[in-house]
Amino acid sequence: MKKEDELPNGFIRPDIIAMKPYTPIVPFEVLSARLGRTPDEIVKLDANENPYGPSPQVLAALAAGKFFHIYPDPEANELREALSYYVGVPKERLMAGAGADELIDVVLRAVLSPGDVVIDCPPSFGMYPFSTDVNAGEYVSVPRNDDFSLDVAGIETAVTQHRAKLLILCSPNNPDGSVIDDEALRRLLALPVLVLLDEAYADFAEVDASAAEGYHSHIHWTLEYDNLVVLRTFSKLAGLAGLRVGYGAFPKWLLPHLWKIKQPYNVNVAASIAALAALSDPAWMQEKVRLLVAERNRMSTALQEIGYLEPYPSMANFILCKVNGRSAHQLKLDLEQEGILVRYFNKPGLDNCIRISAGRQRDTDRLLKALSAL
Repeated sequence: MKKEDELPNGFIRPDIIAMKPYTPIVPFEVLSARLGRTPDEIVKLDANENPYGPSPQVLAALAAGKFFHIYPDPEANELREALSYYVGVPKERLMAGAGADELIDVVLRAVLSPGDVVIDCPPSFGMYPFSTDVNAGEYVSVPRNDDFSLDVAGIETAVTQHRAKLLILCSPNNPDGSVIDDEALRRLLALPVLVLLDEAYADFAEVDASAAEGYHSHIHWTLEYDNLVVLRTFSKLAGLAGLRVGYGAFPKWLLPHLWKIKQPYNVNVAASIAALAALSDPAWMQEKVRLLVAERNRMSTALQEIGYLEPYPSMANFILCKVNGRSAHQLKLDLEQEGILVRYFNKPGLDNCIRISAGRQRDTDRLLKALSAL
């Protein structure tokens, strides 16, 4: 038997050899060591996390946990019951996962045969093409318009032309924060395709629901449309990104097959305890969402006064900025030296851009001071 590094490529799927890996955010502790700063000296605005962290009730519940040595409930029944009450969707239509990312993968594993087409609308979340490739699907993109709105007619054409099986949408969209309107969504749901709607950031858009352009989650639409999946997460809303817990509402016909193939203990005991405690303290979550939306709005107004930045409207907990007249990558590096982390993009539809997560008031103050100095 040859050494592992000498094994021929014939052992690996050719499409896996050819695919590009997903590029995650560099771990906090690695950046801390590289910058020579302690974590509390770093303003982390690069991953759309909730800087307030979890509710005190979550921390107390984790400290009081007794059954970490026992395998968790494979069906996460207690969590699904609490979620049913929270979102108003029957427990039987809900599934929890190790983050919404896992649920994206489970759906694709259940519905895709090799070569089946997945339609995506970039620029959007990088996990969509990644999960498509991992599951041997054929990725077809229908780029968004210049204002990041969906090219609905183009999607309709692509679904028909490629006989697509799955359409993935993100609303509010990562990385620009735009939302899909009801009319466009209903038009797309009329297509012969399964629509997976990722609403990871919907909580921040719903704060603005009283405005003319307000947004409401479409999770209840899963009871009306049998070709709609809606995913949500505790990562942004509840400050549980490090514990990886998400959930979704699914069509009746799809769920039995998802239960067959998901990992049996996919939501670990700590994640379940934390999610349940978060749901028992909705006031904490809603207060932090309002604070982050207020900072997003304050940051948006202030960024418009920075001559080299062009911020786009956003209904999420981040703002995408076009950088004009200078290198966005160098700007990211310059901010990094000041202990401020932002996300850099330079790909089709995101040429020379940075994305800045909403933080606490002191985070915004420090960011704006650094941007003005630079």
